Amino acid sequence: MDITIHPQPLQGQVQIIPSKSQAHRLLICAAFADRETVLVCPETNNDIAATAGCLQALGARITRTDEGYHVVPIAEAPKTAVLKCGESGSTLRFLLPVAGALGVDTVFEMEGRLPQRPLSPLWEEMERMGCKLAWLDANRLRCSGKLSAGEYRIDGGVSSQFVTGLLFAATLMDGESWVTILGQLESCGYVDMTLQTMKRFGVKFDGFSVSGKQKYRSPGRIDVEGDWSNAAFWLTAQALGNPVSVLGLDEKSAQGDRAVVPLLKKLSKAHQEICAEDIPDLVPVLAVAACALNGATFTGIHRLRLKESDRVASTIAMIQQLGGHAETTNHALTVYPGTFRGGTVDTCNDHRIAMAAAIAATVCTEAVTVLGAECVTKSYPGFWEEYKLLGGLYG
Repeated sequence: MDITIHPQPLQGQVQIIPSKSQAHRLLICAAFADRETVLVCPETNNDIAATAGCLQALGARITRTDEGYHVVPIAEAPKTAVLKCGESGSTLRFLLPVAGALGVDTVFEMEGRLPQRPLSPLWEEMERMGCKLAWLDANRLRCSGKLSAGEYRIDGGVSSQFVTGLLFAATLMDGESWVTILGQLESCGYVDMTLQTMKRFGVKFDGFSVSGKQKYRSPGRIDVEGDWSNAAFWLTAQALGNPVSVLGLDEKSAQGDRAVVPLLKKLSKAHQEICAEDIPDLVPVLAVAACALNGATFTGIHRLRLKESDRVASTIAMIQQLGGHAETTNHALTVYPGTFRGGTVDTCNDHRIAMAAAIAATVCTEAVTVLGAECVTKSYPGFWEEYKLLGGLYG
């Protein structure tokens, strides 16, 4: 689906959608709880649906309702399973160690760029601890064998999702397990979110050490908090002069992308340097803000190349396709202050490029055509409808 946006200010209130990051974690905890759980999550997306479907394949009964999800926990895991992960890196990286801990002979099916996104060093650590992993073809990965309890050592510089997956797995194994993080842990706020979520279900930790076979205790009913990652688009629109307000956000959330608020304030000043190590999902829309305001240099960009697109290349292309100027030099992404004209943006099937382009359109002088606009369904299926309700014009 390609859409053409005619420049128009946005105005009004947005009730932000539930957090994709927290919904993944809550669904997994609920699937292993001692009784049924209701997750209040009125809006979903492709990634959340992928995790729900995979947990069903592992034996949970999950029903989509008007208010969210009704989860009946796993009574007995199957011997074999096929888990359809779609394009969700969280689904794959969280549930790969879980399947290994359960000893389920599992085939993980993937779409888009997900098969190219890194699984090392999680792969090697799971094999060291008892599993065997093998590609069946370009899009299917088989995990067989069973993980044993003990010390898991993982480089924290590739993905915090590896740590989360191992923490979930540790609670399902016999004996005590602990995760030792080597080097710097990136996106540490998301590991904090994992620990907070598991603790809400009664799991006890000593640092990153946890006794196996702990029973998750369901709170019965639990709300999924608002999503800061997707709120960032509307907050950026606000920073660019659109009178938009965002409702439903928790200012004390562990979500790392809560950093968008101080970062937008920072961008209102002279050319800034921003470290992107912990905020790879914010870079496309912050680049839009940087171009429209005072420019910025983003450092720590290595993980951006491993997302739904090569987000360094796709962000630079978006900025330049709209009339701005950006470049990458010395392992940094530099966006220069300028004026957006308009043009055609190739989203590269990256939901965050599509939404960032839509926000840029509010300060363009000419129309903006977004190619592959349907990619927003990965995280925010209602984005275009919300955009129109705020006064955005497209066809």
